[in-house]
Amino acid sequence: MKKLVIFAMMAVVFSLAFATVVQAATLDIGSGFISNDIALGNKDPRSMVAKIINVLLGFLGVIAIIIILLGGFKWMTAAGNEDKIAESKKLMAAGIIGLIIILSAWGITKFVLENLIQATQ
Repeated sequence: MKKLVIFAMMAVVFSLAFATVVQAATLDIGSGFISNDIALGNKDPRSMVAKIINVLLGFLGVIAIIIILLGGFKWMTAAGNEDKIAESKKLMAAGIIGLIIILSAWGITKFVLENLIQATQ
């Protein structure tokens, strides 16, 4: 019975979402009138996605560096307390691991997007 109720609720949500998408697709919101005033540009969507990913990964890199610096600050202010030093070492290790993951993701993303752009031109 519980599964049936969950399924019915999901069906209602999906049907409402589908109806909203269909209704939005059929509405004329005056995009032809607005398009001349907005000047969105005509850049390649693949290069725009690559730039957005680079910005996001750069932001994550800054956060990882802040975590490493926070760990170093905690270590410097630990005043010899072994518990605080161990906590700061864990924080710095987590920041370094995060930075390695972010740099790996950046390299993989750059490789994939460059090859995708070259293959589709």
